[in-house]
Amino acid sequence: MSTSAVEPGTRLAERFRLEDRVSESDGATQWKAIDEILARPVAVLTFAPDFPRVHEVVTAARAASRLTDPRLTQVFDAAEDEKASYVVSEWVTGESLTDLLASGPLDPERAAGLVAEAAEALEHAHQAQLYHLCLRPEHLVWTTGNTVKVLGVAVEQAMYGLTTDQPALDDAEGLGRLLYAGLTGHWPGDEEEGGLPAAPMIDGHFCTPRQVTAGVPGYLDAVTVRACLPESRRGQIALTSPTDVAEALADVARPMPIPISYPSTPAVASAAHTEGLDIAHRQSLTVPSPPSPAPRPVSNNGGGRTVNRVLITLVVLLVIAAVGVGAWTIGRSLGSPTAPEAKQTSPRTSASAPAATEAVKPKDAKGFDPLGDGDEKSNLAKFAIDGKPSTLWKTETYDNADLGGLKKGVGLLLDMGKSMQISDVVVTLADTPGASVELKVGDSADLDSLKTVATEKNAAGKTTFTPEQSASGRYVLIWFTRVASDFRGTIYEVVVHSPGSA
Repeated sequence: MSTSAVEPGTRLAERFRLEDRVSESDGATQWKAIDEILARPVAVLTFAPDFPRVHEVVTAARAASRLTDPRLTQVFDAAEDEKASYVVSEWVTGESLTDLLASGPLDPERAAGLVAEAAEALEHAHQAQLYHLCLRPEHLVWTTGNTVKVLGVAVEQAMYGLTTDQPALDDAEGLGRLLYAGLTGHWPGDEEEGGLPAAPMIDGHFCTPRQVTAGVPGYLDAVTVRACLPESRRGQIALTSPTDVAEALADVARPMPIPISYPSTPAVASAAHTEGLDIAHRQSLTVPSPPSPAPRPVSNNGGGRTVNRVLITLVVLLVIAAVGVGAWTIGRSLGSPTAPEAKQTSPRTSASAPAATEAVKPKDAKGFDPLGDGDEKSNLAKFAIDGKPSTLWKTETYDNADLGGLKKGVGLLLDMGKSMQISDVVVTLADTPGASVELKVGDSADLDSLKTVATEKNAAGKTTFTPEQSASGRYVLIWFTRVASDFRGTIYEVVVHSPGSA
């Protein structure tokens, strides 16, 4: 089957139906197809009759199919014969690094986190003697499932016939270029790449990321230089493999690995709990019914009548007992309106009834630094309330976890738009441990007017702050009195739950 005969609707291996032509390059065509057996989209690569490296590509794809790191594209099938040669792999949806850079450079830690994940994935590939050798922004994808995916390991190398004596060094340099692009929005090459402009140069050498974009941390500038800018190293040790790059970026905050949904979980829990009670009640009321089937026919004598009387008596007693238990259970759940005990427990029942609790989106957010220069990266604050776990707000990076000894606290201030009661606040922090965080609530944005209502020490990951007592106010402050062990505070997402206006 020649490429000219391959068209939408063509079925390969009696299973993969080609639907849309995605791209063509040098005799290779990328398709979106449907796996008709598993009813899922897949990516299919087909080749023109004169494509010179079909055998190499199919062989590389078969080798890549044995890779197990989920951050690498999974290969499902590869075949080479006279009728048709093809490679079938997973269909990846999301935003490539090119897409992410459409509006400018990424937040430095965000860029570093993406590349760190890619470096670890390539480290796994290199252990299997498989390489990429042509890393470009379109090969690094942030998927719709909120994971990193590296496209084209081994297959891209074979498609373009790339060879090298130093594959580890080449892939380390490729990772460095991806990091450079993420930090600056430029590509450190002689020409544009994927719509990114070429990096600026000074004296014939590429500028370092800090020379191109303000605010790039020194350690990320150094990692980039060590990976792909040999002219600027000035004695710094080169990073010569994906393992080196992964180790250099080991401490950066990683993008959230799974999507985070914030339904009204207390309400769901309450509904399930109530349903369980209802089932229990129904079971207690119907348990006596099994003993009441009609008795087997017996001879019409005194002994039979005696047995019947005993059975009837047992059934009546069981029914009376069941009615009594059911009445007692219902009475206990309803409670006596005049009993003092009911008056004591009703506030607890009311406080724990979460059915009316709902997530309330803040009207605004800003970095809050009243004990310092007044602002703490407010330009990033919106990312903590945008509903996207892939974005984040963070503090400055300090000299130590105690905020460098410069102040007693720093935080993220949310303006709810009006005063309301706060049931709880769910904060998704970085996984790095060590942070001490307070939840403060009040009707004034002044630090002294905000009341501390909950505290968590050594906080990390998804953390729920529940006020010990009733709390209400217009402003909600997530206040770091100590940042994490990477010397910064990071918040991916904040969700405020309220039962209604105060």
